[in-house]
Amino acid sequence: MTEDAGVDEELLSIGAFAARARLSAKALRLYDRLGLLAPARVDDTTGYRYYRPGQVERARLVALLRRLDMPLARIAEVVDEPDGARAAARLAAYWADVETRLAGQRTLAEYLRGRLSGRSSEMYGKFTVETVDVPEQVLITETRHMLADELPAWIGASLGRLEEAARDCGGVTGAPFVAYHADVSMESDGPAEACVPVADEAAAREWAARRGAPRGVAVRVEPARRLARTRITKAQVAHPQIMAAFEAVEQWMAAEGLSQAGPCREVYFAPWDTAAPGDPVCDVAFPVTGR
Repeated sequence: MTEDAGVDEELLSIGAFAARARLSAKALRLYDRLGLLAPARVDDTTGYRYYRPGQVERARLVALLRRLDMPLARIAEVVDEPDGARAAARLAAYWADVETRLAGQRTLAEYLRGRLSGRSSEMYGKFTVETVDVPEQVLITETRHMLADELPAWIGASLGRLEEAARDCGGVTGAPFVAYHADVSMESDGPAEACVPVADEAAAREWAARRGAPRGVAVRVEPARRLARTRITKAQVAHPQIMAAFEAVEQWMAAEGLSQAGPCREVYFAPWDTAAPGDPVCDVAFPVTGR
């Protein structure tokens, strides 16, 4: 615009606006470049930026949200939301994600401290291990080769698909689980097998026949098993800190004279989406034989 901004008493120069918003002119230029706070007017000749006094609150809000390390796209969602309650809900959802991530990082740091300091026995001692008997189960399954970074998204999606399919197979009769037939890490791709126990074997086999083997789905009957297990929280499920739980169970098995009798597994007995980082959600377990 070429109109002299001085004719509009409601507009502030970038320096005056920065002082009122308690921000630097550099920060305001950055917010403009990022699309978070555009000036009310830019002089076409001088390039000077001018702001309305009413933009002060938005400028301060953007600055505070950036101090939370909120991604720019999510900042835009919050400050552009006209409904205050919904804007607050967006912030609450973001912070819940942050707390989940921090809880995971906290348990990872604890795991790594134990590794680096050689305090393995102390680290494993934080897990309570027990045995439990599981009856024979009819399972609908989905198997996939993947690396560790692909695993969390696949587990949620695969178990969701299987639980949906279980409606046509007599319903879910037990806790869903993921069995590991080989190591899943950043170097090894498994495979992993998502499993949902169902009531009706005949209906399950009809479902699998409709889906077809190339999709990685199958039906199998798993015999009654004895499991050695330890219960972990949502924060502890993240890789690689979950490995401490697996290692603790293995150490306990060795001390008890038990032998592994099948693929290790993660048994998801609680709703994942509504669980807090410190809530128990998963059993790390090994089928065992022995005294």
